[in-house]
Amino acid sequence: MGKIRWLGHAAFEIRLADKVILVDPFLDGNPVAACKASEIVEADIVCVTHDHDDHLGDAIPICRRTGATFIATYELSVYAQQQNVRDVIGLNVGGATEVRGIGIVVVQAFHTATRGSPTGFILYGEGKGIYHAGDTTVFRDMELIRELYRPNVALLPIGGYYTMGSREAAKAVELLKPDVVIPMHYGTFPVLASSADEFVKLAKERAPEVKVVVLGVGETYEF
Repeated sequence: MGKIRWLGHAAFEIRLADKVILVDPFLDGNPVAACKASEIVEADIVCVTHDHDDHLGDAIPICRRTGATFIATYELSVYAQQQNVRDVIGLNVGGATEVRGIGIVVVQAFHTATRGSPTGFILYGEGKGIYHAGDTTVFRDMELIRELYRPNVALLPIGGYYTMGSREAAKAVELLKPDVVIPMHYGTFPVLASSADEFVKLAKERAPEVKVVVLGVGETYEF
């Protein structure tokens, strides 16, 4: 059974195929984080969608402390190596690999970054796929993500300002058609949407067949 725990903002702890995967572990300095970075004592893989502080977050110290594999774009992985992370994999958009029994595909995201390009990740294990969209707006090629990778669960930003808002995210749900969608990247800073209420309403209108799961910070969804 897979488990997805929302750590706040875009940070998730995913347990899949007996592995612990962290995505964008922004914890220290995150006003709504479920835990401190020092409380993360177990991690096999850490995926970072891009190098903005609220996504790279505590990934480097967590990898140094736990021995987790750091996965990001090539340029960001070089930076991690320079910061004394030993186990590093640098991919690029469209690239795929398998790490510790977890399949990983890097997909595009429409955003900005200083080191490399912004990305999303598809994670596979136990016959299930999870799509973490990173920071992005909606884009038509989400239909290709659905066609090629068929993620069961989509983790989508909804907060607006830095990413797509509720209207665009609801369209993304329609394009992706996952079994389940979990909203993220909201409620953290004053400029972001404070709740998922509008997204829930619009997503149900556009894709009523998709289950919308709104997690509280620290809560877990099992699938």
